[in-house]
Amino acid sequence: MEVKKFSDLNLYLKGFEIESIGNHAVRKVQEENRKKGIPLVYSVDGKIYYELADGTVTTNSPFKNDKG
Repeated sequence: MEVKKFSDLNLYLKGFEIESIGNHAVRKVQEENRKKGIPLVYSVDGKIYYELADGTVTTNSPFKNDKG
């Protein structure tokens, strides 16, 4: 993969600022969901993982299937 280089340092700084805002928002929501007991869902290499409120990580969905 080719990495593009930009001559404008401000473009890099703005990108880091946006990334920082996004990371902060994600961490805030993760903490709120942990407090509420809502599992966190992650995908790693196409595989779905669930982090339960007690910190356990599993591939088994904790969500109920209400489709019938």
